[in-house]
Amino acid sequence: MNPAEWPAALIARVGEMWSITLAGLAIGVLFGFFAQKSRFCLRSAVIEFARNTTGGKLTVWLFAFATAIGLTQAFIVLGWLDVSNARQLAGRGSISGALVGGAMFGAGMILARGCSSRLLVLAAQGNLRSLLSGLVFAVTATAAMGGILSPLRLWLAELWTVEGGSARDLIVITGIGHGGALLFAGVWLAAAVVWARRQKVPPWGWAGGIGVGAMVALAWLATYAISRESFDMIIGVQSLSFTGPASDVLLLVLSPPGQPLKFDIGLVPGVFIGSFVAAALAGELKLEGFQGGPAMRRYIAGAVLMGFGGMLAGGCAVGAGVSGAAVFTLTAWVTLFAMWGAAMFTDWWIDRRHEAAPQAPAEPPLSKAAPA
Repeated sequence: MNPAEWPAALIARVGEMWSITLAGLAIGVLFGFFAQKSRFCLRSAVIEFARNTTGGKLTVWLFAFATAIGLTQAFIVLGWLDVSNARQLAGRGSISGALVGGAMFGAGMILARGCSSRLLVLAAQGNLRSLLSGLVFAVTATAAMGGILSPLRLWLAELWTVEGGSARDLIVITGIGHGGALLFAGVWLAAAVVWARRQKVPPWGWAGGIGVGAMVALAWLATYAISRESFDMIIGVQSLSFTGPASDVLLLVLSPPGQPLKFDIGLVPGVFIGSFVAAALAGELKLEGFQGGPAMRRYIAGAVLMGFGGMLAGGCAVGAGVSGAAVFTLTAWVTLFAMWGAAMFTDWWIDRRHEAAPQAPAEPPLSKAAPA
């Protein structure tokens, strides 16, 4: 069978909605596997950059970032992919939402010790802190989408908007063209290779980071290919994100049976399965809980900030920071910079200052000879 004919063959066998859902499941499994093996995490990358340390996490993120951009742009240049109708480019965007939401998400991922995708990966290997934080994240995202928090989200989003189309396309705005975008990705990929060699990043850091980025590009390609075969054009072109999908899965669980299927419905359980398999094969499955009330409050606060911020910004650390950046959406890049800035500030304000503060000396134990 010609590779170009697989969407039509799959749709003929299982139908449109099952096709897009199975695509989300398969890509999610691979993303979860690669993310778990490489320890892919934007929060860890930001902390390494802010503290000028060399643990390899920033390099892993750069591998994913550069690979996602390079492959996505290569697919466009080859004529295999057209993202002009994707929501991130075609619809009206919000600069204010990207700034405020991105900053909230960045602060939240420091508090919760992981972005939304990282929480899902950690939950799959038995981290109960991440499981609870992920549930709070999904509830908050749902409330921001159409619940009690939606009026606030809409008000913030309308403060500064930008029209869709070329007004949101940084390739058009800057005039670099898709060739320039490929060169941009190549520069960062080369930098990741150099840093990985210097820092002696293990093979799974290289392979996992590249695999994560490849799944972002593959999601763009797969959803586009299936959407072209969709009879009613009800399937949109999209890539990986975890704010909207977390809300969709929560609503699917809480709603009566028979809810419509979509890419996001397959993505979230797929990432969980892939992460679980990777952790099980490495012997890394382990139940972990909270260590006291203050830690729980911190995680919950971070999850709330990420849930609302991700929905306001229109994407999470993966959805905006990698998937949106790969198609050079203006609001996605604004979100990414806001995440980095707020995360660096929060790390300094909450964690680094606390670590640097002198600790009060412990009181000496009571002498056994002391009178009662």
